Amino acid sequence: MKQKKAWRIVREAIKEGDIVIEVVDARDPIGTRNPKVERLVQEEGKKLLIVMNKADLVPKEWAEEYKKKHKDVPIVFISARERKGTGILRKEIKRLAKELFEEGKDKVKVVLVGYPNVGKSTIINVLKGKHAVGTAPIPGYTKGKQLIKLSKKIWLVDSPGVVPVDDFDELVIRGGFPADKIEEPVKPALKLIKRILETRKEAITEKYGIKKLESEEQILEAIGKKKGLLERGGKVNLEEAARYFLREWQTGRFTLFGREKKKKEAFIWDFEEVLEEIEREYLLDPRRILWKYREKLTPDSEKRAGFREIEGVTVGIATGFKKCDSAIKFLEKITRKKVIASECFGGKWKGVIAILE
Repeated sequence: MKQKKAWRIVREAIKEGDIVIEVVDARDPIGTRNPKVERLVQEEGKKLLIVMNKADLVPKEWAEEYKKKHKDVPIVFISARERKGTGILRKEIKRLAKELFEEGKDKVKVVLVGYPNVGKSTIINVLKGKHAVGTAPIPGYTKGKQLIKLSKKIWLVDSPGVVPVDDFDELVIRGGFPADKIEEPVKPALKLIKRILETRKEAITEKYGIKKLESEEQILEAIGKKKGLLERGGKVNLEEAARYFLREWQTGRFTLFGREKKKKEAFIWDFEEVLEEIEREYLLDPRRILWKYREKLTPDSEKRAGFREIEGVTVGIATGFKKCDSAIKFLEKITRKKVIASECFGGKWKGVIAILE
């Protein structure tokens, strides 16, 4: 989706709602809160609620500290997938709606906006619960959209506004482009280090033992030295250090809160050309993808994987597995998303094409 069109949809969503929920990834609040969105909400005079999703992946103390530092806007920490904090979310929606009812509103519409993969759809499904109904009986409501009844006077718009990723560096940090394929990796690596320093600088000390946290460049150089990524003469190869650092972040081996997994399956990033064609032709059916690209996806004993975000969903390919289920689980692990459709192929060594969200 083109940037202009995506932003137009976000603006329409904000105009449509009375309460705007900005869904944020609790592990990366600086990277997934969007000042432009929050400014648009303010300009439209709408109520803003920040929902920090995936809160089960951050310490409770840190979450409480974050709320104390950002009292200018209501913030709720939840884990939609784990169904934690969703009762608090409902209460907060009702509290904001009550303020609007007191101002004379007879019905309140709630909309969700946020970057891809922060969990908007999961939250919508959680809020739907047993209250899910068909198209709302409201005159003049947009054809093709649905309103979900949360209570007598509170309705949820079942169509989230997807905030576009505006630049390539952000795409890299979010794992939308593999670190090993980046021609100029230093800039996004420095941007990521700056974000970590602003969010939780202790993470770098815990992971790499670096105690003098000065400039981003010095930290990247220190990481390169720690990992032995040196050129002739002992000088740090900054590009390789940047690729390594980004790869650690993308695969989840490095997180803000030190939840490093003891064992990670090694694999090769691949299928970039195929994914480019899939995006260009907008193919989101695993069977059609397999029919067209089967010859380019022959599995062998080497684990290979690649994925790409395409208009709100992710297309993933993984090969080199003995079982299709193993390939699916692997894709879910490296993308941190859930498979909603897949197609298995191969003989002794198998592969999977999957759509994830």
